[in-house]
This record gives sequence, structure tokens and C-alpha cells, in this order.
Amino acid sequence: MARDNFNKPEVKEFEEKVIQISRVSKKTKGGNKAGFSVLMVVGDKKGRVGVGLGKAGDVLSAIKKSVKKAKKKMISVPLDGTTIPFAITVKKGAGKVMMKPSTKGTGVIAGGPVRAVVEAAGVRDITCKIMGSDNQSSSVYATFEALKQISRLVEIKDIKLRSISDIEEEERKKMDELQKKASDSAARTEAVHKSEVAAVKELKKTVKKPVNKPSSK
Repeated sequence: MARDNFNKPEVKEFEEKVIQISRVSKKTKGGNKAGFSVLMVVGDKKGRVGVGLGKAGDVLSAIKKSVKKAKKKMISVPLDGTTIPFAITVKKGAGKVMMKPSTKGTGVIAGGPVRAVVEAAGVRDITCKIMGSDNQSSSVYATFEALKQISRLVEIKDIKLRSISDIEEEERKKMDELQKKASDSAARTEAVHKSEVAAVKELKKTVKKPVNKPSSK
């Protein structure tokens, strides 16, 4: 029994993705000290995601630091089913990202760094476009800021979350109402026209023709 428990794979609560590994150096009295900086994205695919940057002398230590920072800065993203509740465009530093909700089954249409963040947050249907710098870290921070603003807007302004089907149904109802008003207006116009024609006919019947008087010689 203990052997079975030992052989079971460890189930991680969060998914960790390495976005960028950079070699950095620091000038000290003894010379240049080399190290690494690692940008990580951590999420549970259920609406929670975080981004962290860690620096250390080796890659493994830098990864551990970045994961720790990402878990401290995690946010909760309000999801509308499998997508985000509304479209948003955010600029963060040199990065600028545009995000739009999509219908179920569309998938994640986004670049690598943006895809990593939204997938870690649990978004499965979305359309994104990088409009600013192509730098991976800039795109990641802009995407994280966009999700943070969505969470803030929903929480502070109490925006009513509506699914795509609800929006389509509302648009359909508006079109039906407009068509009904147009048909009612046309029917009223036709009824007025008929009543006017009938009144003219009745008026013609009541008007007597003038009698020609005999000419006097």
C-alpha cells in the first residue's frame, strides 16, 4: 500500500510556464557577476493567474524565485464560461494587447506569451492581438494588466456578466421590435390612406352636379 502511494505522481495545484530566460550580469568590486533572470507564469486554469520575475546565479534558483513571486501576485479573473466577459485593450509600458471574447469552440487565438497567460488563467476561447512591442516580457505584463483590469472593473463597477448567447438573444429581440414597429407604422399609414380615399368617394357622392340654366334670348 505504501509502495502504491509512493509511485503515484504528484498532482500540482498550479501550472508553471517558463516565458523567458535571460542571462544578466552585475558589476561588482570583484568584477562582473553573471546570473540569470527567468519570467514565469503560474495559474490553476480555474481563474487564478500570476506573473513573476526571478533572478539568481543559476536557472533553477531563478525559476524558484519567479514562481514564488508569481504566487504572491496572483489575481482572480472573472470568466464568462470559457471566455472573458467583455473586450478590452490595455497598454502597459511598451506592450499593448487587445483582447476580445469568443464563442465556445473558437479556441485561443493569440501569440505565444499572451497564450501562456490566458491559458494559465483558464480561458479557452478568446481572440487576442499584440499591438505594441513584440518583446515577450512586455506582452506578458500587458496581458496580465488586462486581466487585472477586467477583474477590477467587474468588482468595482459591478458590470453584469452576460454570455455571448444572451447578447445575441438581446440583439435578436431588438431587431424583432424594430420590424414590428415598422410593420405597425406601415399598417397605420395604409389605414389612413384607405380612410381618406373612402372619405373622398363619399364626398363626391354628396356633391350635386350644377344645373344648366336655359339661356334667355
